[in-house]
Amino acid sequence: MNSKQTQVQAFERLLNIMDDLREKCPWDKKQTLQTLRHLTIEETYELGDAILDNDLNEVKKELGDLLLHIVFYAKIGSETNDFDMADVCNEICDKLIHRHPHIYSDTVVKDEEEVKQNWEKLKLKEGRKSVLEGVPKSLPALVKASRIQDKVKGVGFDWEEPHQVWDKVQEELAELQVEVQAGDHDKMEAEFGDVLFSLINYARFLNINPEDALERTNKKFITRFQYLESKAGELGKPLMDMTLAEMDVFWEEAKRLPKNS
Repeated sequence: MNSKQTQVQAFERLLNIMDDLREKCPWDKKQTLQTLRHLTIEETYELGDAILDNDLNEVKKELGDLLLHIVFYAKIGSETNDFDMADVCNEICDKLIHRHPHIYSDTVVKDEEEVKQNWEKLKLKEGRKSVLEGVPKSLPALVKASRIQDKVKGVGFDWEEPHQVWDKVQEELAELQVEVQAGDHDKMEAEFGDVLFSLINYARFLNINPEDALERTNKKFITRFQYLESKAGELGKPLMDMTLAEMDVFWEEAKRLPKNS
């Protein structure tokens, strides 16, 4: 692996290239914090895909794309004298030191869970009125639910045993069925949300990331459905003209394909 000096030189090279692009490239010169925002979100999802695929070469590339965006934001901040890359780095360094007193001070912790609890307590001391203030409003609902549960767990608001959470899932499913039978759509939606929230909670107790689990299923479904489409194409028969029984034959074949479990 590269030495720390080589890594610092590479980072300086990126900073210099960013200076050049901002000065000379018509597209880069026009960008603002606002115009880059949606692109940064897209790059983050692409990094997430690479991680889920365990494609380390692609992870390396996507990390570079994301790092470019961070440098870009810092460059824009420097032009208005609000902040630069040094400010960004020092800010996170100071935060990490402050929030790791078990490393940089004399605080003693016994395990990872206590580290998390101290982290949330320190954030409240920094002026936050709620442990949930750190959950971004624009997060997708599934990810947001998971983060909310992680946050409140950090201050001790949590179930004690997995079976208690599973009982809650069963309770919420029963309540959903009551509203389904009643036919009240608004209440059905509310209870369905409760079911999802409780399932996400159960996943946490099983040490399963619900976002990763669902995306794994998404990828599996896409692979199987595209296999079905290809087989229909070989027969020269549109899917809409096939019966469910005919499609199910190819679906079952797809399930037996390698890496499709």
